[in-house]
Amino acid sequence: MQLIRGIKNIQPEDHGCVLTIGNFDGVHLGHQRVIQALIEKAKQHDAVPTVMVFEPQPQELFAGDKAPARLTRLRDKYRYLEELGVERLMCVNFSKSFASQTAETFIEELLVKQLGVKHLIIGDDFRFGKQRQGDFTMLKSYGEQLGFTVTDTASFKFEDCRISSTAIRSALEQDHLDEAARMLGRDYAISGKVFHGDKNGRKLGFPTANVLLKRRVSPVSGVYVVKVKHNEIEYFGVANIGCRPTLAGVRQQLEVHIFDFNQTIYGQHIEVIMLKKLRAERKFDSLDALTQQIKIDSEQAKSFVATLA
Repeated sequence: MQLIRGIKNIQPEDHGCVLTIGNFDGVHLGHQRVIQALIEKAKQHDAVPTVMVFEPQPQELFAGDKAPARLTRLRDKYRYLEELGVERLMCVNFSKSFASQTAETFIEELLVKQLGVKHLIIGDDFRFGKQRQGDFTMLKSYGEQLGFTVTDTASFKFEDCRISSTAIRSALEQDHLDEAARMLGRDYAISGKVFHGDKNGRKLGFPTANVLLKRRVSPVSGVYVVKVKHNEIEYFGVANIGCRPTLAGVRQQLEVHIFDFNQTIYGQHIEVIMLKKLRAERKFDSLDALTQQIKIDSEQAKSFVATLA
């Protein structure tokens, strides 16, 4: 799948597409219905099925640290969208200057002149441009004048089930992993690059692969039984997502103790799939108490894994 990072990198040969625009956070079942419609429309127009996303997501720019936790990072969105058959991902830098351009400029310059949109699939609540002046009605009107058609994403969503990134986030925060998985169409997972930590886990006898969550706040926290994918091979383990209060941690991160695993994987990507929550994160009075709890967590995780066989 082609990735265009930034409007300035759009080339003349990228002109002509069927487009949908959104955060696509989670690429859940509702999103997947929209992508199916996108691909069908692209075939009808003999055009490239294209998805436009924003980095950072608009709420992250406007709300800062108060923005909702992300379900997926750009890397994950790319993989999920590619698996669904999207051929081009357009990643627009969402800055204050971009947000302040007029709705007319967004349509005429970006959608028509640069991307050559033939058909647009968009939510009827989509707002864009300076002071959020642009909306679905404006797009329909401009489409009639400038030669592109517009349909509403509601036409392709599940009528009997309300699926949204907000609902999935809420389910995860309430530890309803099964409900979140039902809406996602897969178990919830976090992926990222393994980095050098403080080696505290190794000192305690439980070496961990540490994944930095960067600016993203995780919608889950606590200790989980997990499945870990590395180089297409699956392992099981136990993971802690949080700030490590016993070790005076501040920054939220993901630490995974992978069972029966002794490879060095610093700098490599892993995917950590949440299977079951064991307990909430808490502060222990001593490292010995923490070590004993980690032993208990590991045994509980292994017992749960045994039931999956």
